[in-house]
Amino acid sequence: MTGKLDRATLADLVLSRTGAANPDLLVGAAFGEDAAAIRVGGETLVVSTDPISLAAERIGQLAVAVASNDVAACGGRPEFLLCTVLLPSAEADLLDTITGQLDAESNRLGLAIAGGHTEVVAGLDRPLCSLTCLGVADRYVPTGGATPGDRILLTKGAGIEATGVVATDFRDRLDLPASTLDRATAAFDDLSVMPEAAVLAPVATAMHDPTEGGVLEGLIEVALTAEATLEIDRGAVHVRDETRAVCDAVGVDPLRVLGSGALLAAVDEDDVEAALGALADEGIDAVEVGRVEAGEAGVELDGERYTEPIRDDMYALWDE
Repeated sequence: MTGKLDRATLADLVLSRTGAANPDLLVGAAFGEDAAAIRVGGETLVVSTDPISLAAERIGQLAVAVASNDVAACGGRPEFLLCTVLLPSAEADLLDTITGQLDAESNRLGLAIAGGHTEVVAGLDRPLCSLTCLGVADRYVPTGGATPGDRILLTKGAGIEATGVVATDFRDRLDLPASTLDRATAAFDDLSVMPEAAVLAPVATAMHDPTEGGVLEGLIEVALTAEATLEIDRGAVHVRDETRAVCDAVGVDPLRVLGSGALLAAVDEDDVEAALGALADEGIDAVEVGRVEAGEAGVELDGERYTEPIRDDMYALWDE
């Protein structure tokens, strides 16, 4: 089945096998955490790696955003990328498209591509990009730092990444006005969370970049890593009109689909007003969507309780 491994398998066969201990590894591999933290001299280096394989039309652009978002969501300032590009064939046009996207998006975000690896791999039916991002953090912000009483903030809205992917990869399934499709495709230019992460990093107790599984899965990961309950108001979660339109057209829930472009943050209730004001000053939409409560780890939403990771609704579209 496409998607992340279940927590038990991940814990047993991946997270328990992390090589030699090193005192300079401040935060290592763990469920739900966006990136590692490594002490280098007197600084904290934040490092993350992530693959992209299913979103074909904008794979290079998406890969840059996803990798750099993970570093930003931990309070880091993304600076360098290593790009691994695996191709199903030696087709020059395909490589030209992917590297052009990698270059353009890295330039736009001010990131340097420091190296990587490119090759043709037998058995692939689509390209795969796996990027590693590195940056330095003044203050590392974990996924699991939320504490009871904190409020949960969400920037920009749910399903932003899915909006662009559906509008391009599944355009032939959409009976929607051209203007809606144009706005949906433009979501690709709104995927970076570097600006809002920079605003929230000094005050957030936790931050998380919702990707696979969307905003709901991101909230579940925050709850499980913090070992707390998140009480979430679906009505407070912003969904853009074009997002709702493309999601309705293919029958998926905007809260359960690829969510890059949004940032989840837990903030002390005394800091909420100032945090929202600082985001507004930077032209970044953000809303309060819930609060952290003491209790069994999980998310309360729509009268249901989620205590385990969910599968992204988008995967069924590629399986059809």
